[in-house]
Amino acid sequence: MAELADQLDIVIPTIRNLDFLEQWRPFFQPYHLIIIQDGDPSKEIKVPEGFDYELYKRTDIERILGPRAWAISFKDSACRCFGFLVSKKKYIFTIDDDCFVAQDPSGKDINVLQQHIKNLLSPSTPYYFNTLYDPYREGADFVRGYPFSLRAGVSTAISHGIWMNIPDYDAPTQMVKPLERNTRFVDAVMTVPKGSLFPMCGMNLAFDRELIGPALYFGLMGEGQPIGRYDDMWAGWCAKVITDHLGLGCKTGLPYVWHSKASNPFVNLRKEYKGIFWQEEIVPFFQSLQLSKTSTTAEECYVELAEKVRKGLGHIDPYFDKLADGMVAWIEAWKQLNPKSA
Repeated sequence: MAELADQLDIVIPTIRNLDFLEQWRPFFQPYHLIIIQDGDPSKEIKVPEGFDYELYKRTDIERILGPRAWAISFKDSACRCFGFLVSKKKYIFTIDDDCFVAQDPSGKDINVLQQHIKNLLSPSTPYYFNTLYDPYREGADFVRGYPFSLRAGVSTAISHGIWMNIPDYDAPTQMVKPLERNTRFVDAVMTVPKGSLFPMCGMNLAFDRELIGPALYFGLMGEGQPIGRYDDMWAGWCAKVITDHLGLGCKTGLPYVWHSKASNPFVNLRKEYKGIFWQEEIVPFFQSLQLSKTSTTAEECYVELAEKVRKGLGHIDPYFDKLADGMVAWIEAWKQLNPKSA
């Protein structure tokens, strides 16, 4: 029986037929899929039979969000976050359509959803690093010297999985190491410590939508924007400072997927060029960022963060003023589609 099948949606951004779902059928079929079709809305995308899904095109995004639709990226996988908006489930798993089932060292297929759910349902330990990694796993525990007062941990908001085969490298690294493949399977899950940022990749990611969903906006990327391939990075930086502020945890490590296709490094360089420079200022901005004690929910934190982005990063490029507007529009859309019950 599939775990949490009635509480988890799978969000997939795509521009092509979803034949890749055939390999995932044993794991994904019990779950509801939210497919975000990017690009030409007149194109018909084929989904294999037997899957429970809803599919949204750009025309649907414009119809549902109206004047706020501009805040959802076009011609970029950042459009996936629209699926986070329309979901009504507690948990989200999002995956790219060039990711397939990986195998563990014994040759057994890895059930990514089962591992992500384990990660999300067990606590995180952001305040003190455990040298045996995840102490809640079978066969592990807290090591000598770990304070008993911290062993209860905190709720886990994000589970960040990684990849076999094609690593998630930036364009310069791709160019220097065009043939490099990740063949090492590391059987570990760890909590990202409080105060540490991490490069969050969106191609194998799960999160608790109720705890951190409003912070998982993938920014303004793609057509009409000066930057690309930083959508998940932006969401990760924002979400991490907010989870730290709210006393929540982020885990990284297992599960693995098989990342099948290396994107073109020259195309990637065009998309990443400004971001490679900008991140040298963006990262210190987030490292020093403090949210006010009056912000006690992910929504409140994100609205406050939007204004800090405007004031703290606007000098880099006018893009950041527009991005701050997008962050505000995103929260307005979140409230529109997810009204709080009285």
